Amino acid sequence: MTGIREIVQQALATGLLSIEAEDQLRLLLTHKYDADDREAFMQLQSAAMKGLVQQESRIQLELKTSLAAA
Repeated sequence: MTGIREIVQQALATGLLSIEAEDQLRLLLTHKYDADDREAFMQLQSAAMKGLVQQESRIQLELKTSLAAA
């Protein structure tokens, strides 16, 4: 199983949080995690708010909304 820090590192490196990684994070965050994992997750949130990392799920939603409006 991939850990929170590994998921965050991959998302920061690629600029994309995949749907699978997002699902994995949700699962991991329901269990105990340490301060380093919490800090990594906060870095990911910050990067997403700054537009440095995009969520694949939001990209797909925007695409569906755009196609429906067309």
